[in-house]
Amino acid sequence: MPPLPSGSAPAIALHDVSKRYGRRWALARLTYALPAGRSLLLTGHNGSGKTTLLRLIATALGPTAGRVEVLGRDAVKDRDSVRRDVALLSHASFLYEDLTAQQNLMVLGRLLGVDAPQDVADALLNRVGLNRRTDSPVRGFSAGMRKRLAIARLLMKAPALALLDEPFGELDPQGIQDMEGVIAELKAGGTTVVLATHLIEQGLSLCEERLHLQDGRAVVA
Repeated sequence: MPPLPSGSAPAIALHDVSKRYGRRWALARLTYALPAGRSLLLTGHNGSGKTTLLRLIATALGPTAGRVEVLGRDAVKDRDSVRRDVALLSHASFLYEDLTAQQNLMVLGRLLGVDAPQDVADALLNRVGLNRRTDSPVRGFSAGMRKRLAIARLLMKAPALALLDEPFGELDPQGIQDMEGVIAELKAGGTTVVLATHLIEQGLSLCEERLHLQDGRAVVA
């Protein structure tokens, strides 16, 4: 594992981080640093700690021991500040079921103070291939459509750090290709990307760095 860099703050810095659920350690003394603007492929079998690590970085969880720094800030002490600049695409979509696709994005756009949120929402729905379902309630969406809408919501936030937990899941071949394009666009725009996926080939083609977890520890892949 690389040493923590000196000088400018890395996008993510893990200092001897551990996380325990009951008697089980999901992460154990993990130290790692990801330079800002780089993309990281996070790999490991189910239960290796990938999702736990992403949730720690996103401040959805706190560490049992150690310190997590995100964009130069303590993920526990500066949680609200970190959350403004980080977006997590997770297994749960957290969409408003009774609102339309457009309305879901407009709610977020207004919270973020986005100019012309309806226009931005329509452009993003077109970007993810949901332009024909703009006015459809999310309740009737398939799993793949929900994933596309969740991707649009992440793009609406324009995060400095994007955490993508199995982003290719539930997508058809065209959706996977579109997702690869979204990741490339995020990187080109300077966003730091962390990608957790079982599709190693796609991940290696999109990321410069790799961190492989086994039983909550970093190992050589």
